[in-house]
Amino acid sequence: MDFKQIIAEDLSTQLSEHLTTNEIYNLLEKPKNTEHGDLAFPAFQLAKVFRKNPAEIASDIADNFSSNIVDKVDVVGPYLNFYLNKGTISAEVLKEIITEKSDYGNTDFGAGKNIPIDMSSPNIAKPMSMGHLRSTVIGNALANILEKMGFQPIKINYLGDWGTQFGRLITAYKLWGEEEKVRANPIAELNELYVRFHEELEKEPELEEVGRSWFKKLENGDKEATELWRWFREESLNEFNIVYDRLGVSFDSTNGESFYNDKMDEVVELLEEKGLLVEDQGAQVVRLEDYDLQPALIKKQDGATLYITRDLAAALYRKRTYDFDQSLYVVGQDQIYHFTQLKAVLAEMGYEWEADIHHIIFGLISIDGQKMSTRRGKVVLLEDVLDEAAVRAEKQINAKNPNLENKDEVAEQVGVGAVVFHDLQHDRRNDFNFNLDEIVQFEGETGPYVQYTRARALSILKKAKIDASYFENEKEFALTDDYSWTVIKLIQSFSSTLERAYREYEPSVIAKHALRLAQAFNRFYANVRVLDENPERESRLALVYAVALMLEEDLRLLGVQAPDEM
Repeated sequence: MDFKQIIAEDLSTQLSEHLTTNEIYNLLEKPKNTEHGDLAFPAFQLAKVFRKNPAEIASDIADNFSSNIVDKVDVVGPYLNFYLNKGTISAEVLKEIITEKSDYGNTDFGAGKNIPIDMSSPNIAKPMSMGHLRSTVIGNALANILEKMGFQPIKINYLGDWGTQFGRLITAYKLWGEEEKVRANPIAELNELYVRFHEELEKEPELEEVGRSWFKKLENGDKEATELWRWFREESLNEFNIVYDRLGVSFDSTNGESFYNDKMDEVVELLEEKGLLVEDQGAQVVRLEDYDLQPALIKKQDGATLYITRDLAAALYRKRTYDFDQSLYVVGQDQIYHFTQLKAVLAEMGYEWEADIHHIIFGLISIDGQKMSTRRGKVVLLEDVLDEAAVRAEKQINAKNPNLENKDEVAEQVGVGAVVFHDLQHDRRNDFNFNLDEIVQFEGETGPYVQYTRARALSILKKAKIDASYFENEKEFALTDDYSWTVIKLIQSFSSTLERAYREYEPSVIAKHALRLAQAFNRFYANVRVLDENPERESRLALVYAVALMLEEDLRLLGVQAPDEM
């Protein structure tokens, strides 16, 4: 129920000659102070049309306004302040969410159109660090939001499984590696070898050439190099999947960089055919002066291709394969220039669909103010963080509910959920510092607080000895108190919240909605006697049930599980 739309239509009966219903809708705003009503309409824009003072115009409109969802209209200067009928709207909102449950807010806006999402993308033979968390969980949340909006998201894990770093890794393995150790603990051992290569490189710079030669062998299909590379890749995927399972993340494609090896020649040929490829000091480039950009380096002097060549091949492949409506790349903000060049080259090639490619940037995570580096070994492993978060969650569960039956399972859901929620509650563009002491708490603006609030709502229903079927009838659940009204408005705002999250590619909008709803519900429960015998008892319990449904859906969109008990 979009009461803003209803009021816009009611106002349109007086203003249709001057403003469209959509224009009126966009002018309606939420007052900063709730004492000034639920919605306000500014009459400034009509001053020239009516040739009157905006305050007089507002007064005239109010005198002739009527709506079955508005209790009263106050005129304050040039503003019309609308006070909605709490009973009517609460009954409609509760009926809608109780009927639709997890489908509440679903829309066919996307019409099933494909949107590939390039996300996560760890490098093989290296452990997944906290640095991989953001791309993974932001991409997953966006996929859930897009699906809710009616799109068909395609989650792509564009693995870093090619490049000169594998020549370096093979070199390190050949020089210092032991097969038994690597087979026993592949990722940790390979990571140590990778770090050692860069340490030794400072003493022996000639190692870089050895690494290059091994990668050349790999490119040429050398049997030993290829077998080692495949082994490293397979072991990496096995370990990655352990982490992905814990995060509740799956993929529709794991085509990494190596997948595009045989597709880059076509890119070079197309650029040549279109007269875009020019020689510059022995290298092949596409000039981008018209975009105020440096030339895009397509081929080095030695004929080697670069990331942009591979990404051009990937963009072409994805357009042909998925005929995408949009194509999203959830990649850190340090790659802004790269994607600006990529889109410019595609534009030069005449592909208008380059405008549908969007770089979804995100900021960095620091641990205690320190950035992380794989090369130097200064890396915080994602799996270790999830383990520690689960341990801390279990300690809190033991303190609050020591007799909880499935304690280990709930601790995992709460600990992992805390890590994911903490990431997603921040604007994705912002850097933030990560501190486990702060995020695995049942109080404050945390994931466990939202999970606990939902579990609390379910426990209230359990005390009342009612379940979901109790509400599945034609009863009208009307509420009029201020605490209930705040909760109702937040539930009703979910559709506009979802749309904003989609428009801005911003999961934090959903996380903040969950936090506000949890806070409003806890204030409601602290001030309203829900379980007492009262004419509004059923309606209050319906509100409790609706909050449990809404919080579960908010959390699901973020990729966070919602345990029934905590």
